[in-house]
Amino acid sequence: MLFDFNAFIWELRENTEKKEIIQKYEQALWEIAWWLKEQIWYRDYLSTFTPKQYLVPDELQNDFDRDLLQQLVLGSFSSDYELKSSEWQEIPELYIAVKSGDQSIVKKVSELRSFQIQRLYEIYVEEQLNLEILRQWNDDEKNAIEQERIMRQKRRQAILDTLGMAKEAEQQKQEQAKSLDELMWKL
Repeated sequence: MLFDFNAFIWELRENTEKKEIIQKYEQALWEIAWWLKEQIWYRDYLSTFTPKQYLVPDELQNDFDRDLLQQLVLGSFSSDYELKSSEWQEIPELYIAVKSGDQSIVKKVSELRSFQIQRLYEIYVEEQLNLEILRQWNDDEKNAIEQERIMRQKRRQAILDTLGMAKEAEQQKQEQAKSLDELMWKL
C-alpha cells in the first residue's frame, strides 16, 4: 500500500473537480516531477523535518513510508500532531489532530487502517500542491506561508528538545531511585 505519487497526480488530472490544481501547479512550476521527493515543497520544506520513530499498526509495518507520512503531518498547516511516550512504551505514539469547523478529531497512527493512511497521504500532498501554487502566484500568500513554515520548524525543534529533556529527567529519576535504594540497603 505504498503511496504512489504518480498515480495520485494522474487521478487529480482526471478528476474534473481537481484537475485545476495540476494545471495551476504546472503553470507556476512547469511539469510535476515524477518523484514526490523532487517536488520543491518537499526539497525546501518537508525534508527539513527529521523523522523520529513512532508506533505504526502491526499489520502495516512494511506497507508505507512512515518517514514521509510523518514529514507530511509535521509540515501540514491543516493539522497538529504530538509524539507521546509512555512509561510502558519505548516507541512514542504519533497523534494527529485535524480541525474541521469547531470540531477536532484526534487519531493515533498506530490505530489507523491502510485506507486511512492512504487518504492522509492524498490530503497532505494535495495541501502541499495548493500551498505551492499560492506561494508561486501571490507575494502576500508567499510571505504568510513562509512565516507559517518557519513557525512549524521552530515548533518541531522545541518538541524534539522537550522529548530529549523528558528522557534525561526520567533517567535522572531512575538513577536517584537506584541511589536511594542502595543507601537504604546500607542502613
